[in-house]
Amino acid sequence: MIPAIDVSSWHPLLQELYRYWCAIRPGEALPGRRHLDPLDLGKFLPRLWLLDVQREPFRLRYRLVGTRICEMAGRELTCQWLDEAHPGLEPGTFARFQQVVATGVPNRRRGKPKLFLSHKADLTEIENAVFPLAADGKTVDMLLVHTIFYSMDGKEI
Repeated sequence: MIPAIDVSSWHPLLQELYRYWCAIRPGEALPGRRHLDPLDLGKFLPRLWLLDVQREPFRLRYRLVGTRICEMAGRELTCQWLDEAHPGLEPGTFARFQQVVATGVPNRRRGKPKLFLSHKADLTEIENAVFPLAADGKTVDMLLVHTIFYSMDGKEI
């Protein structure tokens, strides 16, 4: 059973995506990629990324990367492994992704960018949420992530 999460402090788009993720869950199982309807995700697509999960050893690969994500990264990321696309990451950068894979519980973070160390000088903060997906309803094999970018003055960019 996945506990209810208080999302009241989340960005409104992340709240909406959380509600969508909950709505597509088949009973108590985790939703899989097949439950996602691209028509429902239109407004999210530019800032959306899907990650394939490799368990042993733990690695993540960009399967789908929205245009805004690529713009903020300064390059195309689709089909790249995260550890190769972002060399020199701090130890523990993947810990929250591993936690979502292990628990099947969505996770949200707001703070200094770790992956999107963009060529955009005004990018100072990100907020994103990670949602687990499981083809079999229980073993997380993909992560759905949505990211909001903020400038130094706290405005969305």
